[in-house]
Order: sequence, then structure tokens, then C-alpha cells
Amino acid sequence: MADIVQAAKLLGDARRVVVFTGAGISAESGVPTFRDALTGLWERFDAQSLATPRAFQDQPDLVWGWYEWRRHRVSTVSPNPGHRAVAAIETRVPGTVVITQNVDDLHERAGSRDPVHLHGSLFAPRCSGCGEAVALPPATEEPDAGRRVQPPTCVRCHRLVRPGVVWFGEALPEAALEAAARAASACDVLLTVGTSGMVYPAAEIPRIAARAGAAVIQVNPHATPMDSVALVNLRGSAGRILPELVTKAWPGAAADDPAAAPS
Repeated sequence: MADIVQAAKLLGDARRVVVFTGAGISAESGVPTFRDALTGLWERFDAQSLATPRAFQDQPDLVWGWYEWRRHRVSTVSPNPGHRAVAAIETRVPGTVVITQNVDDLHERAGSRDPVHLHGSLFAPRCSGCGEAVALPPATEEPDAGRRVQPPTCVRCHRLVRPGVVWFGEALPEAALEAAARAASACDVLLTVGTSGMVYPAAEIPRIAARAGAAVIQVNPHATPMDSVALVNLRGSAGRILPELVTKAWPGAAADDPAAAPS
């Protein structure tokens, strides 16, 4: 109880906030984590073997089909109270920056404005040749067992369109990483939520904030390498802890209503 009161005081007094999220917050909505057991066509493959430039080069229809299957799965779930509480923090602390390792769009659907996607997005495909952003193809009902799907072709250079995610062996988007590091180095409080703290270079973001003097608050059901970095560790799910944290930081305001004004 004392820990969440301390965290709420830090958050309520903050003028510059960063919220850094990982797979845990989306798993609460029913989004499978990257390494969850695969089914149907996908159970023949290790997830890592489908997430490489070489895999796309060798079997583009297999890789595109897997990402379409993942995109469809995301489209069938909804943001949870944790996502909505993050959007509420943005309303209460103007200029809050949301940085996510997730490739889904649940933060956007919850009301967050322009989250920084460190690992790309299932909803931002681009050309594998010229890198041009490409509009999403129409959504389709993907079978549970999965299927091969031929990727579309870029109208500009006629190369195949690829998923807009960061694959193994690829660098994080430079602009996103720079924006994340800049925000972390300038914030008063950084909330790290549902992330293992083990995937680099993304895991360096809370450490940048701590070195710059920010208070790091961790929300996670389990111990992580971030325990030693965080000033306050709140054990529990994002969907339970974040709404309570918002309510305590701004008494009288609805924790899951991003449009509500602070009291």
C-alpha cells in the first residue's frame, strides 16, 4: 500500500512522464506474446524462424501469412484498463510520451496519441525494396490454423511489401530509438509496464531515465532486471495496478477515461 501511495505522489507531481510498455500489458487483452505456443500451420515453426529477412526472402507467402494471422488476432481483442489508464495519464500530464515494444495498435485504440513503436507495427507495412510506407490491405478473416498469403506488391518499385516490424538481425528504427532516448533523458517519472527488461536495446530506456535522475516506477507481476533500477516496484498486472495508480495520483478522476479532466 505504501509503495503505490509513493508512486502516485511521484506521478501526480511529475511534469514530464514517459510510459514504457512491453508484452505484458497486451497479453492481458488476449494478445499472444511472440513466443507463445503456435497452432495449426505455425506449430511446425519456431517463431524466431519466421521473423527474419531471410525467411521473408525464401518464403514470403509463409511469413506474410503469419503476420496477417497475428494482425487478425489483434483486431479481435480490445484495449484493457491498463491501456486506458496509460491514455488517462497522457491527458493529465500533457506531453507524456508512450514508448512501446509492442507491435499491436491497442494503445492507439485506447486513446494514446502517437506512441513510439520501438519494434515497429503490424499496422504499418512497408516496401521491402524502397522502404515506402504502404497502406494496409483490406482486413480478412484469417483461419485459426493459419495459411500462406502472397504479400502485395509496391506500386512504386514493384518489390514485395513486408510487415512493418523489426525482425531478428535488424536494427531498431533510428528515429524511434532517438525519440525514446530523448524522452527518457528529459522525464521526471518513467513508468515501465509489463516488460521483462531483457530485450536490448529497448531495455536501456528505463536505465537512461534513471541515470538522468528520473524516478522509475515498475509495474509487473514478477521480478525483473528492472527491480534494481526502479525506485518503486509495484507487483501486479497493468490492468489492476495502473487504474489504481491514476486514481490515487488524481483523486476524483476516472482512471480509465482519457477524456476526463484532472480534479
